[in-house]
Amino acid sequence: MFPKLKNATLHPGWTDDYFSGSLWADDKYSVGVYIPAVNVKEDENKFDIEVAAPGMEKKDFKIELNHNVLTISSENMNKKEDDTEKITRREFCYSSFTRSFTLPNSVKDDGIKASYVNGILDISIPKKEEAKDKGPKRIAIA
Repeated sequence: MFPKLKNATLHPGWTDDYFSGSLWADDKYSVGVYIPAVNVKEDENKFDIEVAAPGMEKKDFKIELNHNVLTISSENMNKKEDDTEKITRREFCYSSFTRSFTLPNSVKDDGIKASYVNGILDISIPKKEEAKDKGPKRIAIA
């Protein structure tokens, strides 16, 4: 059973389109909604959740497990100031996301591990021993 996407917090509105257009001279600081792409893999021993989040650091993430709901979130605010001649320009870049997954009862919640390497947050969720596929069982005929 795959962990299911419970919700993704999004608050898009008319301002997202307005502020992310070419109206602004410096598009790399445009305002918008960011939800990282996620891969969910399963094998006989564990689930793996991979979150594509390039340019972040491991301190930017918060991972919580509450009542079999795994929540991955991040809030990040970067401020850039550029002083030229008599003009001071300030640009704020704020990004946040929340992804939640309902985990099956077959996972070992005390064995969850996470790592962040090369822009990928990898969360490994082991299965309980009784949930692992042991293959076909041969039944003797009496």
